Amino acid sequence: MPDVNADLLFVGGPVFTADTVPSRATALAVRGGRILAVGGPEVAELAGPRTEVVDLRGRLLLPGFQDAHVHAVMGGVELGQCDLTGTTDLGEYLARIDAYARADPGGGWIVGGGWSMESFPGGVPTRGLLDAVAGDRPVYLTNRDHHGAWVNSRALALAGITADTPDPVDGRIDREPGGAPGGGLQEGAMELVAALVPAVTPAERLAGLLRAQRLLHALGITAWQDAMLCATNGYADISDAYRTAAGDGSLISTVIGALWWDRDRDAAQIPELVAKRAAFSVGRLRCGSVKFMLDGVAENFTAAMTAPYRDGHGHATANSGLSFIDPVALRDYVTALDALEFQAHFHALGDRAVREGLDAVAAARAANGPRDTRPHLAHLQVVHPDDVPRFRELGATATIQALWATHEPQMDELTLPFLDPVLAGRQYPFGDLHRAGATLAAGSDWPVSSPDPVRGIHVAVNRGLPGGGAPPFLPAQRIEPATALRAYTSGSAFVNHLDDTGVLRAGHQADLVVLDRDLLTCPPETIADARVALTYIRGERVYAAPDA
Repeated sequence: MPDVNADLLFVGGPVFTADTVPSRATALAVRGGRILAVGGPEVAELAGPRTEVVDLRGRLLLPGFQDAHVHAVMGGVELGQCDLTGTTDLGEYLARIDAYARADPGGGWIVGGGWSMESFPGGVPTRGLLDAVAGDRPVYLTNRDHHGAWVNSRALALAGITADTPDPVDGRIDREPGGAPGGGLQEGAMELVAALVPAVTPAERLAGLLRAQRLLHALGITAWQDAMLCATNGYADISDAYRTAAGDGSLISTVIGALWWDRDRDAAQIPELVAKRAAFSVGRLRCGSVKFMLDGVAENFTAAMTAPYRDGHGHATANSGLSFIDPVALRDYVTALDALEFQAHFHALGDRAVREGLDAVAAARAANGPRDTRPHLAHLQVVHPDDVPRFRELGATATIQALWATHEPQMDELTLPFLDPVLAGRQYPFGDLHRAGATLAAGSDWPVSSPDPVRGIHVAVNRGLPGGGAPPFLPAQRIEPATALRAYTSGSAFVNHLDDTGVLRAGHQADLVVLDRDLLTCPPETIADARVALTYIRGERVYAAPDA
């Protein structure tokens, strides 16, 4: 044992190291923000007169969670807007919109989001509902996955959208019988109204980031990858909030920023990305990743699939979803960025999009040879069996959003009836990917879904929501609790290139979380009941529950 005293000592409970070799320690010592020792009773000998001793009282100590795909500023800003998250009740939406309008009676735009497609027949909202509560005030509310928007008649009028307005090539205007706009805007059509919405101010973005950071710390998240910095294509650019917080020290967590690939442009933007990487790598912010949005989402039939979607009668249509970036050009883009040591971070839901992303990684490997760029594909709703082993072969990480792998109305009513039955049986194949040797990382995609890692781990293990009565969703794709914990710790740390985190090992940074129970021994159906008691970053406590 080192002949020094610890600053911080944890004793009296199980320690999950997340190391590749299974280890169940019972004590951990920290000095100077780094782990001094991990082990058993002998670690207690490192206590000195100034050592802070934390009695775990049987609670679980593990590495801090990391989110490999999140939109933290967006989530934090939306918490301060007209927030529709946490419910699927249409009456509750309207009550919240009405309350927000009354609390802010100035007559300007009502902006916010978080509604679920399952709340509306066919997943499509209508303008008349908003007209009734908002009157003549324009309304723009994004849905929880941010691939669609709900707008009222006033917003449509301001944007000049009529029955004669054509759909943009990358989106759709939902229409009433006769062709008039109905109040739903999908994908690229959102920009027709979003362009008119008053911009969020820099101060509001910064406040959103700090609000999000507090929430993430309370959930045990110590680092993350934000999947949309310097965005275009109708999405808000939130990068100034990160640069400000990183510069003044208010960004406590280490953040990897994924720089947005503008799908309306070509390789001419690569020098700009190089400049942005330098400009936005400040303090605890690092921007060595590039985000490619390859397709949309299954619920609005824009996720790119290898088989066509079905109509309401179960018949195949002519639509197999959208590839937002030409797949041949994508290979060249990824190859060029890989040569410049950029990580490729893909949004890929449909199995065709997954294949296109893997093909791009394969092209980069063939041209550049093995490089430590750690590409990862996020979402992975449908993966073709032929592509499952390619993750390991290519060194591409599978970044899962575990909360989506469950029976819920958005799956049962808006997805399963419209997917080819063969594709429907290939959804969220966590078990297959793990058995094939793929590295699993985990993210929430918050504010699309809850940022709580414990809830995600619950679904990854049970393939069902907490307390739900539905049968497990494709139960053969369950993963064990230890595998799920590694995805949210060491797997995401690997994707984030934070190699001295994610595993509890001497010399590593002391990013730690204490849960109020041991997820490896508690009944699997109770995992979601676990709560974060303490969170530490570099050995400093950043969150303590009231009863910690």
